[in-house]
Amino acid sequence: MSHPKAGHQCIHCSVASCKHHNAENYCDLESINVEPTPMAYTGEAADESMCGSYHAK
Repeated sequence: MSHPKAGHQCIHCSVASCKHHNAENYCDLESINVEPTPMAYTGEAADESMCGSYHAK
């Protein structure tokens, strides 16, 4: 798959343990679901959100 896809956003991802991750550090899904992290109210992006589309390889 070549990136960027015409008319679509590119989803850059370096989470190699996800089954949607490819060797070029992109997510092979056309879209992802970003979810809040339960009980994290720090105001820091890394604590407040996570990829809800993640699936282990």
